[in-house]
Amino acid sequence: MAYNKITDELLNAIKKLIGDDAVITTQAEMEKYSHDETEDLRYYPEVVAKPKSTQEVSALLKLCNEHLIPVTPRGAGTGLSGGALPVMGGLVIAMERFNKILNIDEQNLQATVEPGVITEEFMNKIAAKGLLYPIDPASKGSCFIGGNVSHGSGGPRVVKYGTIREYILNLELVLPSGEVIWTGANTLKYSSGYNLTQLIIGSEGTLGIVTKIVVKLIPAPTVDALLMASFNSNDEACSAVSAIFRAGIVPSALEFMERRGVEWVIEKDGIVFDLKDNDAAFLLIEVDGNNQDVIFADCEKINTVLEEFGCTNVLFAETVAQKEELWRIRRTMGVSVKSNSVYKEEDTVVPRAALPQLIKGIKAMGAKYGFESVCYGHAGDGNLHVNIIKANMSDEDWNTKLKDGIREIFELTVSLGGTLSGEHGIGLVQKEFMDIKYSPIHFELWRGIKKVFDKNYILNPGKIFDK
Repeated sequence: MAYNKITDELLNAIKKLIGDDAVITTQAEMEKYSHDETEDLRYYPEVVAKPKSTQEVSALLKLCNEHLIPVTPRGAGTGLSGGALPVMGGLVIAMERFNKILNIDEQNLQATVEPGVITEEFMNKIAAKGLLYPIDPASKGSCFIGGNVSHGSGGPRVVKYGTIREYILNLELVLPSGEVIWTGANTLKYSSGYNLTQLIIGSEGTLGIVTKIVVKLIPAPTVDALLMASFNSNDEACSAVSAIFRAGIVPSALEFMERRGVEWVIEKDGIVFDLKDNDAAFLLIEVDGNNQDVIFADCEKINTVLEEFGCTNVLFAETVAQKEELWRIRRTMGVSVKSNSVYKEEDTVVPRAALPQLIKGIKAMGAKYGFESVCYGHAGDGNLHVNIIKANMSDEDWNTKLKDGIREIFELTVSLGGTLSGEHGIGLVQKEFMDIKYSPIHFELWRGIKKVFDKNYILNPGKIFDK
């Protein structure tokens, strides 16, 4: 696709639409918009626009569509797949000024928010009303709800409460043509033609730009308990995961962590944790509800299962502060791992019973190709984050052979009934592996959908798949 550059005339038109103060053109100011949290990639846009209304987004897209200017929508820039990188230059539409919670409807248990609302701020606002929005990725303190929608985000509590797909009722969407639609209805049931809301969730900003989000809420549980279980091996820890569910328990969170990750968190963040010599892997297990006796009974059942799989110790968090400290180990692990080495992160997901085979295969591939790995993630739903560590791998092997190792990891994942990403998305960096899971018919269907929404391919080009 041949795109055009933003001329002085077009720049003046953009400024006229949204105001001079909402337009960025200098290299220094655009630096933060040239990258996200994906490794060390940099792609600079020509211009950054920061609209504040649906009408302004509509006008910008209409202008860019008419002049064949590529447009990259951007949330908070916390993505891990390169989805917000302006690989074709052009215009970045930054949604940071869309930061209002427009309405909290306590009668119908739903809220309407703008896409630039920080996820944790929204969670705290509704928690004060006794309500729960359970989508809480590790970056919840900085990521935007709009970005969560675009990537189909989850977080630890997916295992009990489901992904973001179960909490988005309706979206206001600006199409590349500038037309504005609502994708569905503010109802719990929807059986009226194709479900455009579900199509947009996870589409990574390639089909339209979301400007309002109607979210389903649920009553917040009043009681919870948190356990940290230690194991002598990854295999024992991962094998225990499926057994907990087979025992009739559905935890509100069930996280896996390797020892190396815990060590790095302790070193980097100064978290106090009694790490024993034989501790090789950990499960962080949370159960919640509204009855303390039921919660304690569930914990006892979990303990019984853990013992069957060689658990060496179970730490029961007795205070709110202790719970927060244990959660901090898990939530800061990604940052701690990344600060220790050159790395690449993959976001595999398999049926939970296949986790032991997956992590065993990942370690075998590391031995084959010469890389190390630190694994952690949402074990309760089979979602394992694989941090590939360069360590002593040569620059040449890192740059040439590593992709073969990553491809083998994904081939193993798919062979176990899984797929390429559980919540980080495909974006730019994973699209070369899509053929492992998907057939030419899939690509034909996707390209057809893209063409209907975006006939000039201006919106987030170069992501998920090539034209």
